[in-house]
Amino acid sequence: MRPHDVLLHPYVTEKTLNMLQGTPAQDLKDGNRLEFLVDRRANKTDIKRAFEELFEVKVAHVNTFVRKDGKHAIIKLKPEFSAEEIGMRIGVF
Repeated sequence: MRPHDVLLHPYVTEKTLNMLQGTPAQDLKDGNRLEFLVDRRANKTDIKRAFEELFEVKVAHVNTFVRKDGKHAIIKLKPEFSAEEIGMRIGVF
């Protein structure tokens, strides 16, 4: 699958915006994450590879879950990369 076929679009809510940097009540480990709707057939490795290729960053790990509106992936970046910067590049802010 092509990277654009794997990552459909960012999923933006108040909670996911807090995941970009983390709130003061959260530990630092809870920040630096983005949430995307992804293709249902994509596995964690496909999602990681597509994200790293599209945004030229390194991914620490990927968590996935399925809801009525589709498959979601929470992508945590390695500490040397900024989820806020990626959010600005894709127009989340």
